[in-house]
Amino acid sequence: MLPEMNEISLQEQFEEIIRGEDQLRIKEFLNSQNISDVANLVYENPEFETQIISHLSIHRAASVFKILDIVEQKRIIHNLPSFKSAELLNELPADDRVDFLEELPNSVMRDLLKTLNPKERKITLELLGYPENSVGRFMNPDYVYVYAHNTVEEVLSTVRKVAHNTETIDVIYIIDKNGVLLDDIRIKDFILAEPSTKVSDMMDGRFIALSATDDQEVANEVFKMNNRVALPVIDQQGVLLGIVTIDDVLWIASEEFSEDIQKIGGTDVLTEPYLDTPVFKLVQKRAGWLVILFLGEMLTATAMQYFESEIEAATVLALFIPLIMSSGGNSGSQASTLIIQAMALGELTVKDWSKVLRRELISGLALGTLLGGIGFIRIFFWQQLHIFDYGIYWELVGFTIFFSLLGIVLWGSLIGSMLPIFLKRLKFDPATSSAPAVATLVDVTGIVLYFSVAYFFLKGTLL
Repeated sequence: MLPEMNEISLQEQFEEIIRGEDQLRIKEFLNSQNISDVANLVYENPEFETQIISHLSIHRAASVFKILDIVEQKRIIHNLPSFKSAELLNELPADDRVDFLEELPNSVMRDLLKTLNPKERKITLELLGYPENSVGRFMNPDYVYVYAHNTVEEVLSTVRKVAHNTETIDVIYIIDKNGVLLDDIRIKDFILAEPSTKVSDMMDGRFIALSATDDQEVANEVFKMNNRVALPVIDQQGVLLGIVTIDDVLWIASEEFSEDIQKIGGTDVLTEPYLDTPVFKLVQKRAGWLVILFLGEMLTATAMQYFESEIEAATVLALFIPLIMSSGGNSGSQASTLIIQAMALGELTVKDWSKVLRRELISGLALGTLLGGIGFIRIFFWQQLHIFDYGIYWELVGFTIFFSLLGIVLWGSLIGSMLPIFLKRLKFDPATSSAPAVATLVDVTGIVLYFSVAYFFLKGTLL
């Protein structure tokens, strides 16, 4: 209960102070709070968000601003006086500045770029010049570097001089005269070493680096496999360009996870929070997929029309159409979701397609046999208990349902697992093979499979 009381107390203090309109007191109060607490005040008091940012010291204002959602960031920049917004943007770390600017319309981005000082503008334009979703877009060009001929004492002196401008000093980077990365050494090793020790004597040449053109997913995988808070970013010649920190990677991973969830659900990605997205835009985002899926389901109706005579001859078959279609769609959706998640986590790649195929073949057969057996048992008991009369050929109907479910569940598992891998092979986002899309595809083919099996078992009897 104590954290909740503290949170309420902080809000009440803020309301009291803001009503007093004592500018010095407001400034002292805000600058004495934790960054996360100030961010919560912004969310809870949107009518005062501009005042909150304006009263913070510029360094703390930048720290608060960079952890806010994009909607609040846009509103704050729009409402701040031009000189204050320019000061805030210049104070932001380059990677956070680029992350904000790339969310804006081009015309607004150009206007804001003009407010940056020449040094920050040059850095920002360089980062924006890298491909979208590449490591270069979110690397930080501020880092501590030394040379191999330096001593430990010189390294620590360099850290004291320049480290206040860097995001992290956990690792010190060693470069040559051309800026090529030679090694990286943890700050702990320098602190524990003798002051006269040469950096070259501490180097082992074993370092992990990202390429500026690598996709963000690559950075995510490398961080997961290595216990680092930051990794260097180099160009094709090995020149050190900047660093990527773990907090940026976690933020990007969270965004990509949200995007994948929306795509799996069968909708385009929302660029704003749900409640801040205009209803018309929500309709636009959802309409495309719904139309595509609806057209796909129309093929299902076409397939059923093709088997119209079979349905009329054996109306009992119509009873099981929803059962067959939903089972195939569900198995396909399950397989698709599992494979997309495994690929996102780096647990499998395109090269593993044959392993996936074998596993889903076995899983599909087992699950199909299970569901088919349940379907057959249901027909058996309903017939024996006289709950429903399936006719004199009820056994053949039961076998039709059994083998139809076996086939459709197996088919759904194979389609659901292979489609994401196929899309990844074509350089598309696997998440676009969403569960609704897989279900629709399996529905259409499932109808054909169902009536083909029915024709095989019931030809000469019901058909």
